[in-house]
Amino acid sequence: FFPEMAASLWKNLLQTTKERVLQQRGASLYVDAHGYEEELIKKKLQQFAGGSINLSKEDSGIGILTLNNPKLMNAFTGTMMLELQERVTELENWKDGKGLIIHGAGNTFCSGSDLNAVKAISNSQDGMNMCMFMQNTLTRLMRLPLISVALVQGKAVGGGAELTTACDFRLMTPGSEIRFVHKHMGLVPGWGGAARLVRIVGSGAALRLLSGAAGVDPARALHLGLSEEMLSSSDETGALEEARAWLSQYTEGPANVIRAVKKVVTAGRELPVEAALRTEKDVFGTVWGGPANLQALVRRQRHK
Repeated sequence: FFPEMAASLWKNLLQTTKERVLQQRGASLYVDAHGYEEELIKKKLQQFAGGSINLSKEDSGIGILTLNNPKLMNAFTGTMMLELQERVTELENWKDGKGLIIHGAGNTFCSGSDLNAVKAISNSQDGMNMCMFMQNTLTRLMRLPLISVALVQGKAVGGGAELTTACDFRLMTPGSEIRFVHKHMGLVPGWGGAARLVRIVGSGAALRLLSGAAGVDPARALHLGLSEEMLSSSDETGALEEARAWLSQYTEGPANVIRAVKKVVTAGRELPVEAALRTEKDVFGTVWGGPANLQALVRRQRHK
């Protein structure tokens, strides 16, 4: 009787709960009311072509997102910023996804923004629109119901360093470096990197990293809690395999359960406690009495 009752409850709750839990998906931080002109900045970014953002979705439920502009150390051109938004939308709609690895082509991560694009949008209005565009995209990336890892090879500099903070975890290869160089450009992070960095390493360490603008090697990143592990392989293929193996320990299991775990953690990080508790209750309702739950109950009817 218990499994049937739970299954009935689960079916009744599932649709309304999904609507409530997923209503944030794809929602923008900034809209027209904030002075944000998305279509205007998209047209301007479109003028600065080069490189690509490639996504492959594996049967294991792991997505591989590749920053592909090796001639410029994978710096973001205007069209790459637009493609990143498109890839995030694609990942939001990938119902079978469980994990995501972001890495750069050619044994380096990302050197930030292509300076040609930066110079062309150096006026205040365009700069603010680009800032809001990238904050929207990286916030959506951070909120994906996928466990995400930045695989840092070579340099993650400026906007590249900011991108690593939009992932749940960072893995670094020997000789790699994360560096927030914004001070030397007369800037502060604009893609949300400062706010996310504070939550990762604390305000004191974040202040040192941003005001010192020094490179963070794998050993220091481990000490600060900025990185989870230093991988043994330096080559692109080997490092990617190591990252897959590392991530797989957290993505083993049914996709809906892994995604639910990520959702409740995201809520706990971003929402006031009462709202986080309500979200946790709602997400719980999507898995309670579900196939994985019922199978586990059958397997473990007798307590040892």
